[in-house]
Amino acid sequence: MFNSLSDRLDGVFKSLSGDAKLTDINIAHSVKEIRRALVAADVNYKIAKEFTDRVKDKALGQENLLKNIKPGELMVKIVQDELTELMGGQAAGINIKGDPAVILIAGLQGSGKTTFTGKLALFLKEKRNKKVLVCACDVYRPAAIDQLTVIAEQVGASIYKEPENKNPVEIALNAIAFAQKNKYDAVIVDTAGRLSVDEAMMNEIAQVKDAISPNETLFVVDSMTGQDAVNTAKAFNDRINYDGVVLTKLDGDTRGGAALSVKYTVGKPIKFVSTGEKMDTLDVFHPERMAQRILGMGDIVSFVERAQDQFDEEEAKRLEKKIKKNKFDFNDFLSQIAQLRRMGDLKSLLNMIPGIGKMTRDLNIDNNAFNKVEAIIFSMTPLERENPEVLDLSRKKRIARGCGQQMDDINRFIKQFDQMRKMMHQMSKNPGMMGGAGAPGVGAAKKKGFRKR
Repeated sequence: MFNSLSDRLDGVFKSLSGDAKLTDINIAHSVKEIRRALVAADVNYKIAKEFTDRVKDKALGQENLLKNIKPGELMVKIVQDELTELMGGQAAGINIKGDPAVILIAGLQGSGKTTFTGKLALFLKEKRNKKVLVCACDVYRPAAIDQLTVIAEQVGASIYKEPENKNPVEIALNAIAFAQKNKYDAVIVDTAGRLSVDEAMMNEIAQVKDAISPNETLFVVDSMTGQDAVNTAKAFNDRINYDGVVLTKLDGDTRGGAALSVKYTVGKPIKFVSTGEKMDTLDVFHPERMAQRILGMGDIVSFVERAQDQFDEEEAKRLEKKIKKNKFDFNDFLSQIAQLRRMGDLKSLLNMIPGIGKMTRDLNIDNNAFNKVEAIIFSMTPLERENPEVLDLSRKKRIARGCGQQMDDINRFIKQFDQMRKMMHQMSKNPGMMGGAGAPGVGAAKKKGFRKR
């Protein structure tokens, strides 16, 4: 997402690199190119025009100020601030107060509503420590109830369903009563997908909302539909006046127009963004962080937060002691691989690191890249995993046969592991270099005041 926009904006800023300061001429040229880049990213021309007018006004107001700052850097700052404001300014929280809190999910057919319901249930369960009940109110789509049942089981949430009842209002009200009786903290009501032109279905979702008076009504849209998603979001908001938008499929081939335009057009914040099918790929939407990603600055804060979610302080202390004694072994390495896997898609993680995303954009980074390494380690005996130094030629040959790899692969991996082990040992002698054991950046983040929520 945003690759094309990022490249075009980067070209604009680079074109200012040879200039000594911002002038009327280079500002006008830059603004024109920024507007073209936004329109190419599927942003409505009117929004793009107003955006670039604000950028121009700010740039003209600072052309004789901050002389020590390069024109390109100053323009980056102005565009970053305006992108952040365009997408909402600040992250919008979700209202989960109530006994129980009721969250109504609405959206188009095929937008990823039911999958999002599961992701949100997992988010509330793990990040907010809530006891969650999901309610199956899609009484039209074949197997919709079965799909939500499977998802609920996958994320560890309970499900309320009435397969024979075809009245979503009754089902939702009964689910809330069930939740109150059984002390659930939150009820997520998954409704049927509908089209804004389907008057009967639009009336139905309005009736459900009126009947259950939800704390939150979230509208789910497929970001890959671009500007159409924004237009649909506006049509739905005019009917049910929802509280926030959820953008799904942000990892798809999308130009980003929906993320950039929906807050301006609808007046409602983007609350969550979702990538992929895995249940743990749901993030709170932070406009400032998204602006940084668009401008190629990465998103190190989100990277650290993901690492913190997998961070075990006792495990980190144990590893730190082993590293200082140069006793880091293959079992420890396996645990680090597992931790990295839990953080999410490998390429998306690399995109969060400043400067790395652009370098790896065209690379085919396989999430199964660690499979060979794991196969080698799993072919070792417990003694070999705990004591890498015992690996002689005969043991390596047996390991190669066990994992189906060549001796060159085994030797290469063991050599790389040994080099990494020595480097970590050397870094442990300089705490400033190490930053603590665990996932990359976790120790350093901890020292700067980040804490797992």
